[in-house]
Amino acid sequence: MPGFVSADHSVSPPRIQIPDDYNVAWDLIERNLRAGRGDKTAFIDDAGRYTYAALAERVDRFASGLVSSGLRMEDRVMLCLLDTIDFPTAFLGCIKAGIVPIAVNTLLTTQDYQYMLRDSRARTLIVSSVLLPQFEPILDGMPFLERVIVSGSADPGQRTAFADVLARGHTGFDPAPTRADDMCCWMYSSGSTGMPKGTVHVHASLMQTVELYAKPILGIREDDVVFSAAKLFFAYGLGNSLLFPLAVGATAVLMAERPTPASVFRRLLDHRPTIFYAVPTLYAAMLASPDLPSRDALRLRVATSAGESLPEDLGRRVSAHFDIDVLDGIGSTEMLHIFLSNRPGDVRYGTTGKPVPGYELRLVDDAGIPVPDGEQGELQIHGPTSAMCYWNNRARSRSTFLGEWTRSGDKYLRDPDGYYVYCGRSDDMLKVSGIYVSPVEVEAALITHEAVLEAAVIGASDADALVKPKAFVVLKSGHVASDALVEALKAHVKSRLAPYKYPRWIEFVPELPKTATGKIQRFKLRAREAR
Repeated sequence: MPGFVSADHSVSPPRIQIPDDYNVAWDLIERNLRAGRGDKTAFIDDAGRYTYAALAERVDRFASGLVSSGLRMEDRVMLCLLDTIDFPTAFLGCIKAGIVPIAVNTLLTTQDYQYMLRDSRARTLIVSSVLLPQFEPILDGMPFLERVIVSGSADPGQRTAFADVLARGHTGFDPAPTRADDMCCWMYSSGSTGMPKGTVHVHASLMQTVELYAKPILGIREDDVVFSAAKLFFAYGLGNSLLFPLAVGATAVLMAERPTPASVFRRLLDHRPTIFYAVPTLYAAMLASPDLPSRDALRLRVATSAGESLPEDLGRRVSAHFDIDVLDGIGSTEMLHIFLSNRPGDVRYGTTGKPVPGYELRLVDDAGIPVPDGEQGELQIHGPTSAMCYWNNRARSRSTFLGEWTRSGDKYLRDPDGYYVYCGRSDDMLKVSGIYVSPVEVEAALITHEAVLEAAVIGASDADALVKPKAFVVLKSGHVASDALVEALKAHVKSRLAPYKYPRWIEFVPELPKTATGKIQRFKLRAREAR
């Protein structure tokens, strides 16, 4: 393959030099071997440690094992894997062989997987053994699926063991002759607004996220140990735990179990990572836990937040407790990773920061006309990591990918200093008394109350069929729902926001519906309210 990627930072925006003939899996592995990092730890999972040399061997064996089973370039393979060493092995092994991995959410239903297998026409499924029961009822009815490879089980029954694929493979596997603009991998959109869409990315985009965001904004280095509570199947987590650390020779900690405060604290204390990636929901739960570690017990130098907007109060509290910058940013499945972010030494909590160099942003009204600073508009992005398309969905592709611009579906305003302030999803925005109200703004005000752990706000109709805000609230342990608390929360919001923005109704719930990546699914709350 041609030489490694380089970034020309002498121009603005930076130009990322990626050869026409390019295989990103080969690049991520080979650059570390050539740099003499073969004996350095690449990954730590719940079962052990794996050096860069061991990773390279696993990737070659898996790639060649897949090819020996009959898979060829551009075939699609679905990955439903927990965060263990088998995920990077399979993901990079597929890509090195020119096979297209499709990483899917590990917390979905059987019906979701049935839809995705049919939609993607994947020929092979690679699945963690504990997740296999979700697939068993549908496997015999999948018209395109030919084989199932099971990770984490020495005896997969009628299926193929992951270890057996490695065993029949060989080292010294030559990368497939892929090109920078070849289809590399898919991710299905999170489903925060409805039916998931197969989002198709090319080889070059994976490395561009490293050169545009990870190195200059995050400042990731070879001596970093990184830990992402966001999982590898999520675009945010894929960059955090795989692309970024491998690109610079760092070490990544992987965790198979779900990210609870307790499970996250164990990794932070046991492995003492220097970079931590999470979502606002987890940060709130961590601060509410009586077992929250002290700043002196950890080695963090920076943390990031994405997936949904980080409320100002929460960001400040996390920063104060751990004595670090928390870099709130926004990315998307369509753009692969973060394109708008705060940065070390330039954090303004309550905002999503400024554009990542290499990306151009614009805010437009419903007619597509740019809005002035201080006014809300839909955020659109021009940048090199935009997806090729939504698979098998021409109408949605055309409405989202507007030539060189990509619609985010998010409402933002830009303040006079150039910082972007999140105002909610375009389809979540409420118009109250003729004025737009951001659900996120009301939620951020609610969670500053000492009794509130989480909140979600939607529009509900009053007796006159006029839309007003309604809040669903999860209380912290030790607080009890009551009429008095309802009135106290309404007054609390009124004291922080314009009076018309307060929630007319408050319903206490044990939990909020969310995607596996931590995004609140307000469409489910709206559907529930409509019944």
